[in-house]
Amino acid sequence: MIADTGRLLLVDDEPQILRALTPALTAAGYTVETAATGEEALTCMAGEPCDVVILDLGLPDMDGKDVIQRIREWSEAPIIVLSARDLETEKIAALDLGADDFVNKPVGVGELLARVRATLRGRERRFSSQPSFHFGDLKISFPTRRVEVLGEEVRLTPREYDLLRTLARHAGRVVTHRQVITAVWGPAANVDAQFVRVLVAQLRQKLEAEPSSPKIVLTEPGVGYRLKADDDA
Repeated sequence: MIADTGRLLLVDDEPQILRALTPALTAAGYTVETAATGEEALTCMAGEPCDVVILDLGLPDMDGKDVIQRIREWSEAPIIVLSARDLETEKIAALDLGADDFVNKPVGVGELLARVRATLRGRERRFSSQPSFHFGDLKISFPTRRVEVLGEEVRLTPREYDLLRTLARHAGRVVTHRQVITAVWGPAANVDAQFVRVLVAQLRQKLEAEPSSPKIVLTEPGVGYRLKADDDA
């Protein structure tokens, strides 16, 4: 019997692809989960993290690049794009969003398995994902982008959520103004630190019991901000 060598999520809406690859990957010792849509893939990842995601870009409900972006908001699981799109711009976009590899269809099973093995070699270094974050009365579900305080949903603007997500991914550690600007406005943005302070103030108004005396989003004077974590002193 072949030992289980990892859990794979195969995301493709073409039944023939699933029928061809699932038995081959299973025979190689992998536990294979399948999804036909982006939402199914995100739900599957939230339920039980995977060692590798093999992802088609042409999905019926959303572009595969959007799936990459969503996964990368909260997971470092390796992503291999398997797609018929062979434009260089598509490859660059997918890789820039966080994909680890890009394989064109059609692909031989042997080559695909070699790519999977290569990504798994870095699994221990990269795989540290958690689908949610909790601190005190604050709860964040990254796959659904749902934020709750005291069990009540808090509606955030896209930039407020991007700020909170960035702080949560570095919970307990200082996030600099430049890191916030890059995560929220983009690496090429020419944004003054005052915009960051305003955004932080807006976020505190929605999360903190007393925004003027914050207990969750803390200021590190002259450096940036830090989201309180359970192991903080």
